Amino acid sequence: MLHTVIKKNLYQDSVSLMLLTNHLSAMDGVERISVMMGTPSNKDIMKGSGLYTDELEAASPNDLCVVAETENVDRVIEELEDFLNNQSAASEATAYSTVRTWEMAGNKLPNADLALISIAGEHAAAEANKALDRDLNVFLFSDNVSIEDELQLKQRAAEKGLMVMGPDCGTGILNGVPIAFANVIEKGNIGVVGASGTGIQEVTTIIGRNGGGVSHAIGTGGRDLALEIGALTTIQGLRVLDADPETDVIVYISKPPAPEVREKVVEVFKTLSKPVVSIFMGDKPKEQHDNVHYAWTLEDTALKALELAQTSNTSADSILADNEDLKKIKENKDQRFIKGYYCGGTLALEAAMILEDAFNLDPDAAHPEGMMLQHGEHEVIDLGDDAYTQGRAHPMIDPTFRVEKVKEAIANPKTAVLLLDNVIGYGAHDDMAGVFAPVVEKGKKEAAEQGRAIIAIASVTGTAQDPQVYQDQVDKLEAAGVIVTESNAQATKLAAAIIDSLEGEEAAETKAEKTAVADLTKASELISDKPRVINVGLTGFADTVQENGGQVVQYQWAPIAGGDKRLAAILDKLSKL
Repeated sequence: MLHTVIKKNLYQDSVSLMLLTNHLSAMDGVERISVMMGTPSNKDIMKGSGLYTDELEAASPNDLCVVAETENVDRVIEELEDFLNNQSAASEATAYSTVRTWEMAGNKLPNADLALISIAGEHAAAEANKALDRDLNVFLFSDNVSIEDELQLKQRAAEKGLMVMGPDCGTGILNGVPIAFANVIEKGNIGVVGASGTGIQEVTTIIGRNGGGVSHAIGTGGRDLALEIGALTTIQGLRVLDADPETDVIVYISKPPAPEVREKVVEVFKTLSKPVVSIFMGDKPKEQHDNVHYAWTLEDTALKALELAQTSNTSADSILADNEDLKKIKENKDQRFIKGYYCGGTLALEAAMILEDAFNLDPDAAHPEGMMLQHGEHEVIDLGDDAYTQGRAHPMIDPTFRVEKVKEAIANPKTAVLLLDNVIGYGAHDDMAGVFAPVVEKGKKEAAEQGRAIIAIASVTGTAQDPQVYQDQVDKLEAAGVIVTESNAQATKLAAAIIDSLEGEEAAETKAEKTAVADLTKASELISDKPRVINVGLTGFADTVQENGGQVVQYQWAPIAGGDKRLAAILDKLSKL
């Protein structure tokens, strides 16, 4: 026998309805049960399933409707009441406020910067517009939003310097706070923009498990790369992360895009000042170009980002914050060149290869007299080449000639970065760092007296068991003001990054003219601190924000005018008069 229970004006979100359905359907004696809000479409579903009764005719969209085939309806009602009472008690126990209007939400959290919306799609666009009215960025978890509404919302947000993430945006991480379906990841220097929620989760968790961290993850919604939308949120997200001082590497994750939009996004990649690791799912990756690295799988994407991020931990940006030499060099427009003097031929070749890639130069297979790279006044020389060892010992044994080249480089007013290797071990000089440390230290002092500065970067190839002892060599170099990296590759990438930063202001001006970047002040402010959220819909999302240090107000939303769209539209217009 069918029994009907209607709870007037007791709106429940989809998760609560699902949990209640699971709870009641598991009871002994319940053959079938349907728990829904009394909307016209839900009533049709009940008719189609054979769980419709005449009592439902009077139910409004704000009414909770339970229809059960059972012989023990009293027990069903008792369990229903217990569930609702427990839900109410849990709500009262939360540390955040629960309100029933936008105005009340604004009063409780006047500095809110994000609306997290997870209500039924037919109502979501209207509420997102109300959030934009209040100058809030929007994270639109709701699906079943029309593409016309998506375009309208994103265009309006862009005009206001705001960002709409979604619709159907499943995942985000803002300043360490998981948004919607997301994981707890350590804070780090990798920023993510993605049209795939599970793609963001896979990449960020691999990063986290391998010792890396995520600055922010900005979801765009799966249709953002559609031709109709044109990557509006993607481009905003990329530019916001490029301006973020805590992000050194940007990851982009895309579902299959419209080809025209893909190329548009790639052109934006090239205007960014940071390395980009991109995966266009389903597309065979192209070769690396400019600052862009392409990946084939989500794992490849995460691991490449980790590799770049580890190098960026000693990036030009981080050095600029506390290195007076770099600040002084930046003021001197003539100092823009790297001088690399090597005793290891293969290390010199690696350095030349990295610099050619960084400066977008055509590789040169010919290396006359050990000249591995010569471009403008950039130069990397293998001083172990035959041209330099006639009549003298190899520079790994006798550093005399290399010392002279280092002195020349430091005295050259155009030198910004001095790049050296230091190969230790049996057969090598017994204290190469002891030779070069005083030369560099003296050269830096002389440059300072002339109003200049110079940055010396070195790597040490060796181990703690070598006669010269790895750490002893490192300590001597660092005491003389040399930056010592873990590898020759890191040393070279750092040198290239420093040159890039020195030229950054001019490049930034060119890029700005080329891309006509829109104002993103409010979107950038969103990631400058923990988010302050008005949560419209699923209460579990509010709990997550609260638990991870964000501020939140729960807007206990219900459709206005009982879900009557015509009346709701009239009321909305009247409210704006």
